[in-house]
Amino acid sequence: MTSPAPWIYVATAEPFDDEMRARIGEHKGRRGKEWQTVDAPTDLAGAIEDAAGDRTVLVDCLTLWLNNLMFRKINIETAVENLEAALAERQGPTVLVSNEVGFGIVPDNAEARRFRDLQGRLNQRIAAMAGRVVLVVAGIPMLVKGEP
Repeated sequence: MTSPAPWIYVATAEPFDDEMRARIGEHKGRRGKEWQTVDAPTDLAGAIEDAAGDRTVLVDCLTLWLNNLMFRKINIETAVENLEAALAERQGPTVLVSNEVGFGIVPDNAEARRFRDLQGRLNQRIAAMAGRVVLVVAGIPMLVKGEP
């Protein structure tokens, strides 16, 4: 199914250094004029709530969002609950990008292990709400949940 433009791109990345500014620039260069970019490094629920009802929203990405919450010591449980509530109310198509960090090695420090665990739980919670879950490995999409 293809949704009509304009689409909303919700960006969670922040330009902390030159390398990240370059990455963000590359991402912006890939999108055409049909996209409206909304920066939401921490208030993802607010960005989703503010999105016009039937417009398609693409969130890129939950992993950076979680990192931002941890870095700022924002209450993660409250932020996730707010995100779940915003998604439950949303009428239009919504695509959320996230990384599966649990496929890698066990990190060597407590904070990195905490991040990995929190990311896994966040992915589980969002996947439970989703009508469709697609895992992309090496550029190949694999349907995990829902209809093709």
